[in-house]
Amino acid sequence: MVRGQGHEKTDFEIELLRLDMDISELEDGVLTIPIDAGKATKFVYRLFHRASLTGNFAEFEAVESVIDDAIRQIGPWADLCLLKANLDFKLHRLVDARHDLEMVPKLAYSPHGRALSADLDLQEGRYEDARKGYEAVIKANRTWDYLVRLAYLRARMGDVEGAEQLYIEAEDEITAKEMRSYAWVELQRGLLELAHGRYESAGAYYERANEAYSGYWLVDQHIAGLLGAQGKYDEAVVLYKRLIVRAPRPEFQQALGDLYVSMGEPDRARQWHEKALAAYLQSVQRGDVHYLHHLTDFYADVREDGAEAVRWARKDLKLRQNFSTQAALAWALYRDGRFADALDAMHKALSSGVRDAKLFFQAAEIHLAAGRTDEGKLLLRAAAEINPRYQDLHLHR
Repeated sequence: MVRGQGHEKTDFEIELLRLDMDISELEDGVLTIPIDAGKATKFVYRLFHRASLTGNFAEFEAVESVIDDAIRQIGPWADLCLLKANLDFKLHRLVDARHDLEMVPKLAYSPHGRALSADLDLQEGRYEDARKGYEAVIKANRTWDYLVRLAYLRARMGDVEGAEQLYIEAEDEITAKEMRSYAWVELQRGLLELAHGRYESAGAYYERANEAYSGYWLVDQHIAGLLGAQGKYDEAVVLYKRLIVRAPRPEFQQALGDLYVSMGEPDRARQWHEKALAAYLQSVQRGDVHYLHHLTDFYADVREDGAEAVRWARKDLKLRQNFSTQAALAWALYRDGRFADALDAMHKALSSGVRDAKLFFQAAEIHLAAGRTDEGKLLLRAAAEINPRYQDLHLHR
């Protein structure tokens, strides 16, 4: 480990320092005409890597500006268009991401392009197309990042053993130099355990992730969520506060507010919820769409303002027609007392074939409210079979 300012630097800090050094070396005159396409691409990739590492959306906006400038001067360079597509996908701009891939015809047929196309299919509710896309790209290129995509889909569809096997295979493909990637896969395995109420084993995966790549805010986020689900509220509060200092994202502020609600401290909860809501709304006012789902959940579960939740849910649904956005609309309609409409929206979500305890729990509540008592009881039983602790799922993770 590298020492600095009285403490050993974490793996996260070391990687960030190396990135900053690379960026500093590359940025001088990188976009000066005539542009060196290779150097410009390397520079933009470093900026994107840094934004992905920190999770800072302001950095993503800055990267977008540089990518657009480079494409204007160089033209539709394949690597730049792929990076732009990945950035648009990360920010939930799915139509833009498909357009980016189409800027270079051969791009959609490259391994990365095919994998991203499958990601888009998944987000747009074409689950079978997504599965075929992942399997095709894995057949040609069996790399860890493609394996985990298919693992995620299988987990969502209830194939837990298949997902776990793919995660194990993915880890076998990761080299000793890719410990952040290894940590990320360990987090996914932990989430799989968490989704089935196996808190102790989820914690073990999170701890391995922390050992593999120290100081990563994403690991702390998962650990804090687990502590909250376990009812270890004081520990969770400390970790969330520390996390918010390092990565002041509104979803973490909301999660801290949710914890205070669970602790019976509404006054403390209110200040964090108000901060989160203000940031969500500011994001939307800038034209961003990646917090629409959070706004839907916030108004449905924090404010219990069904009409406002429905408004945001419909905006999100226009961008992404999948089980998650369909279920969010159903729950918002339920909060608004529109049980028949909620039932219709939830049936669409359930038709996806996704097996998820939270989905089944919300579906059960909607069926019970609509007078479908027998179906509601069956759905509650299904939720409990997947996760006996499904009632902990009110916490945002």
